[in-house]
Amino acid sequence: MEALLYLAPGLIATGCVLGVVQLIRRALRTSRTWAHGLTAEGRCLNTYTKTSGGHDDAVRSTLHHVYEYTTREGERFRFDEVGGDSTVVAGDHVVVRYLAERPQWATALQPARGRLVLGTGALVVFLGVMIVGCVLFAVTVHSAM
Repeated sequence: MEALLYLAPGLIATGCVLGVVQLIRRALRTSRTWAHGLTAEGRCLNTYTKTSGGHDDAVRSTLHHVYEYTTREGERFRFDEVGGDSTVVAGDHVVVRYLAERPQWATALQPARGRLVLGTGALVVFLGVMIVGCVLFAVTVHSAM
């Protein structure tokens, strides 16, 4: 039973650390794509909304776009992106940015470095608070025993 008091916060903290790593990697990849990526004309194939929550929770909707583009080498790629411009609908043409070495990691988001830094920073701070909370919980449990 005692081990469970260390295992649960340890697993939560580990998940938060992995989340921080993923957030930072994604932000760096997006920033690099905006700064050094190639551009291609893409087309929005579909838009859809995912909803979550309900019952006693607030309902949240997330807008997704499915884009297709062709690289300069003639390869065709499709990708699904969260949080794009809500005015883009199926059939619209967009500018797609991609890295030549990783064309599957494309984005149709307009460069917004400040928004990217603020959003990533806020999530990293939140996960950092969770990590600190887990460590403090484990230390408090240890000192109480």
